[in-house]
Amino acid sequence: MMETDSKNINITDAEWRIMRVIWALDTVTSRQLIDVLGDSMDWKPATIKTLLHRLTDKGIVKAEKDGNRFIYSAVMDESRTVDLASKKFFNQVCAKKVGSAVAYIIDESELTQDDIDKIQDKLNHKQAVEQINCNCVPGECDCN
Repeated sequence: MMETDSKNINITDAEWRIMRVIWALDTVTSRQLIDVLGDSMDWKPATIKTLLHRLTDKGIVKAEKDGNRFIYSAVMDESRTVDLASKKFFNQVCAKKVGSAVAYIIDESELTQDDIDKIQDKLNHKQAVEQINCNCVPGECDCN
């Protein structure tokens, strides 16, 4: 199985739905996913199986044969996957706009006091830089 890294974390919204169930249940069969997501997402069994195949092909999910069925499990835990997906997102944003994006995420998210304390602690220990250089291809953004 290939090593999954930030370059490989390319998960669609539908695939995230599948992954959230896998992380919650630890291991699943396609039947369990169909039972959990079939009605709530209005997905056909073939759609769920296609999404599982895509996730397996991407190396995000592994499948182990168990008799006449497959048992699916995540290659990486949810926290690590979210971290890598976040890193990939921020690598695609102009470096000068990362602070605004972080502020927006904080503003739009429901946070517990524990979450806020963690964020404040990170900010208290973060070393500010004097200037952030744009990392965009010339003509790709309007920050200059």
